[in-house]
Amino acid sequence: MKPLPKNVVRTMCPMNCHPTLCGMQVEVRNGELIQVKGDKDNPDSQGFLCARGQASQEIIGNPKRLLYPLVRDRRGEDTWRQTSWDEALDLIAKHVNEVDREAVAIWPGHGAFANNMGLMYNAQLMQRFANLYGCQFWNAAMVCWGLGGFGLAMTGTLETNTKEDMGENANFVIMWGANLASQPNTASHLLAAKKRGARIISIDVRRTETCAQSDDVILIKPGTDAALALALMHVIINENLYDEDFVSSHTIGFDELSDHVQSFTPAWAADITGIEASCIEDLARRYAASRPAMIVVGGSTIHKGYNSWHAARAIGCLPALTGNLGIAGGGFGPRHGSMGHGRGLGNVMAFEQRPPGNYVANQMSDVSTALNEGRVSVLMLMGSNMLTSFADAGQLAKGIERTDLVVSFDLFMNETARQFADVILPATAWLEELGCKATNSHLYLMEPALTPAGEARPLQDVLIDLADRLEIEGFYPWKSHENFIDAILNHPSSNSSTETSEGPMTVAKLRAQGGISRLEVPDVAYPTHHYQTPSGKVEFLSSRAVEMGLPPLPVYEEKTANSYPLILSQGRTLTQFNSFYDQGQALPMLAGLNPGPKLWIAPDDAAVRGLEHGAPILIYNQRGEFRATAIVTDKVLSGVVWIRHGWDGLNNLTSGEAVLPNSALNILPFTVGQSSYEVMVEVSSV
Repeated sequence: MKPLPKNVVRTMCPMNCHPTLCGMQVEVRNGELIQVKGDKDNPDSQGFLCARGQASQEIIGNPKRLLYPLVRDRRGEDTWRQTSWDEALDLIAKHVNEVDREAVAIWPGHGAFANNMGLMYNAQLMQRFANLYGCQFWNAAMVCWGLGGFGLAMTGTLETNTKEDMGENANFVIMWGANLASQPNTASHLLAAKKRGARIISIDVRRTETCAQSDDVILIKPGTDAALALALMHVIINENLYDEDFVSSHTIGFDELSDHVQSFTPAWAADITGIEASCIEDLARRYAASRPAMIVVGGSTIHKGYNSWHAARAIGCLPALTGNLGIAGGGFGPRHGSMGHGRGLGNVMAFEQRPPGNYVANQMSDVSTALNEGRVSVLMLMGSNMLTSFADAGQLAKGIERTDLVVSFDLFMNETARQFADVILPATAWLEELGCKATNSHLYLMEPALTPAGEARPLQDVLIDLADRLEIEGFYPWKSHENFIDAILNHPSSNSSTETSEGPMTVAKLRAQGGISRLEVPDVAYPTHHYQTPSGKVEFLSSRAVEMGLPPLPVYEEKTANSYPLILSQGRTLTQFNSFYDQGQALPMLAGLNPGPKLWIAPDDAAVRGLEHGAPILIYNQRGEFRATAIVTDKVLSGVVWIRHGWDGLNNLTSGEAVLPNSALNILPFTVGQSSYEVMVEVSSV
């Protein structure tokens, strides 16, 4: 690797989400950012940098940037007063000390993970703070991939093969709700597989960027993926297309599954999914016959509906039925929140020191209820715009209003902060602090390139100072931030095997290697065929599910009748990044690309309602209403409307009803409950 010029620093884009993390080089002169560009030496992104990455340079020097601690005496009024860090932290500590520790809560957001995605050491640090102090802490996965991870875990198929393995070995790839806008680094490997002759199938609720690269596109009604997966299993089992040796050696419950799927015919699924029965049959046969075949399951979108965990559980059975696990080019490809075989981290969260307490479950409905019942007095939002990320945001807002103190730690103002924050703490940007990220295959060091703007501080400094005021013993025993990161890297998967060093990776070793290191993990998941279940096998039939009051076998659950005719689905675009950076509106480039919410609606649905392309519209249901612009397109099915997620007010329409029972919330390290973001609405002209 060639050395970089003295005024160029290697880092990573702050606008990515795991597993797609892009390398970046930044040019700095006289303490000022000159430009950002893709890092061609980055083995994951190979120089690629999308519009989000290009827009990241607008964070630096942005006039909207939060640079000093702020307080205000009355919520709802734009009467902020600049203050010192000491006064701000003293005020927080005063409120915390005046209430029971269980009335204090930390809710983290993506803003706290921009410099450590894949390692998530800021999440560990916040959890450590909550454990040692004894306050509430809720896992941010509940607004993202948590339900999908739970479903896959019930089957035992959480591990994923790498994107490189896909490009080199897969003969058949199903992109199931997987949008390349969320995983742009997967695109080149998908195209490499296609160039070799692999067939690419897209299953989604709309025609995404992935569909343009696919041989076949299957549009499905939102929330019906579990029905499709069950029908695929019906065909594979009844036509004896399954791998008998793999099933007998590495699974349990096949006989029960075989009986169970008899009623889930392609004709049954066709009525539910909107996909023709012949298409379902053809997909099942081609998938079973095309070994090695890989499925790439989508990230947050497919995992945020009523049936989402059922879908993940049912989809998780397909590679096991066809013998596609533990082989190159098979199993599952990279997805949000996934890890390859043997991948892990050092653990500093101190769960064993968490005092007994009345803790609110990692369940969105429980969090809203606790807030509305006045059980939370101090709410610390660390890099989060909570109102745009939670379902049933109107009810959530009522709960936040009841708190005594709301603290927002962020780069920019956001809607939650504007409405409810009492204290604003300015965060450092990605170029102003040391960071470290990890994809499924590599570690990356993010060296600081700029002095923190104004009085901005990194998260660990804020938590250290607050822990000192609250007299939390042993919170930060590390001598430096580098030593803390070393503790997270202390895992066999980060082992350094060079001529000069052995053992776990450290920041110093990573720096000596130019900031890039290959993780000690294979490209293929499940090489030992040990699966993440009590039996160690893939569990078509799960006794663990029964113990939690859940169905023993994969199912599709019918939705209750609803008087609103259109299914609203949300997703991500290549020019948008969650609701971070004030819904992207704080950055001129992203604001120009996404000036406001746009709703995709099918031509016949638009015609019936007298809606014209580009016209202002109202989206509404029994919970509220939301204004947008109509985009009349054949890229969605009739009866389905789609919108980019993260807009303020959009989640006033969505349900806060729990999806999982509380008995299921602590089974896995990441297990979280979630509400249904998929919702029924009506649309009219304004």
